[in-house]
Amino acid sequence: MSEAAHEIEKLMGLHPKGFDLSLDRITRLLDQLGNPHRKLPPVIHVAGTNGKGSVTAFCRALLEAGGYSAHVHTSPHLVNWHERYRIGVAGGRGQLVDDAVFADAVRRVAEANAGQHITVFEILTAVTFILFSEQPADAAIIEVGLGGRFDATNVISDPAVSVIMPISLDHQPYLGDRVELIAAEKAGIMKPGLPVVIGHQEYDAALDVLMSTAERLHCPSAVFGQDFMAHEEYGRLVYQDEYGLADLPLPRLPGRHQYANAAAAIRAVKAAGFTVTETMMEKAMNSVEWPGRLQRLSDGRLLQHAPAGAEIWVDGGHNPGAGEVIAEAMANFEERQSRPLFLIIGMINTKDPVGYFKAFAGLVEKVFCVPIRGSDAMIDPVILSNAAYDAGLVAEPMSTVGEALEAIKAVTDPQALPPRILVGGSLYLVGDVLSDNGTPPK
Repeated sequence: MSEAAHEIEKLMGLHPKGFDLSLDRITRLLDQLGNPHRKLPPVIHVAGTNGKGSVTAFCRALLEAGGYSAHVHTSPHLVNWHERYRIGVAGGRGQLVDDAVFADAVRRVAEANAGQHITVFEILTAVTFILFSEQPADAAIIEVGLGGRFDATNVISDPAVSVIMPISLDHQPYLGDRVELIAAEKAGIMKPGLPVVIGHQEYDAALDVLMSTAERLHCPSAVFGQDFMAHEEYGRLVYQDEYGLADLPLPRLPGRHQYANAAAAIRAVKAAGFTVTETMMEKAMNSVEWPGRLQRLSDGRLLQHAPAGAEIWVDGGHNPGAGEVIAEAMANFEERQSRPLFLIIGMINTKDPVGYFKAFAGLVEKVFCVPIRGSDAMIDPVILSNAAYDAGLVAEPMSTVGEALEAIKAVTDPQALPPRILVGGSLYLVGDVLSDNGTPPK
């Protein structure tokens, strides 16, 4: 266990897990620390149900393509706590925070808190501000943890731009059971008079809330489909906004949904005050990376359990909206090359498994449901299999991902094309898979 991981394990034994939505505790703690959140470089603040991580990755790729340094905060991590904090490097690719620097920041924040009631996420958010305020960079890209209005990151009072990505049902006990209620929570990161970029919205009710909030706060706004857009044309990505049109390579991240994510990032970086050239955009489309989101496993230990030549993808999407875009990506892969599709899925009990599985109706040969290691909140594989059955899919519980891969191998026709396998339903499961495979994010 790393030094930083050891410090966080100690914190988790003292403070509650999960979320306790309020800004009082984080504000008190940051005041004790000298208010590091007021000493950040220009902030790109990102909220939304789906696409937050992707647009963050695109923003980072764009800035680094222009020679800018960018600190990046994302959550949750997949394998190691360090993944939440990437420190910008002048003229180069940002690096995950050094373990000793990370551990020192955790200790300092814990000491400043002096044992008072607080959640671990709030402590880790304070760590974000310590790390990003003490090391220079041209920008800080900060992803919201949950919601927006009362998320611990929302102590940022003057973001260079707020970005709201697609909104759908998720975390209903905290945010509400209708998309317009969830949109109102996400819109809480908008600040009066400061720019906001609104990504592609599937639901008109969500878009209406976001646009009315921006208007009420007098925020200069740019809305996907109205003020900026992107589409595929002859195997290229065409991006357009009020500044002009760019003919770009398709993003390295697979899936048509990434076109809108890339467009939102381009518009956001411009709104934050940075010059974005077509050369930067081209380089970013070719260099962007976001582990655990439609990531293909081409090597690693787990592949020995799979059929020879199998195409294996991992994706941490875990709600109905994510299921739809992942299923669309699988359908597009099927159009290009037909292969039998199998799912290996694990989920936690705050999610809507039937809604997720429904997106795959008619696409999947069989679903294998697996546990999530070390999670008290996981859905039992038998119960998860019943949810898949309720969504119209054939499903079977398994003990491990390796066992599921072996089961797929057993039914694979050696005379046919090897299968396509999607492992997902939870970022925690994807983290376990990347760890077991020996391919953690870097």
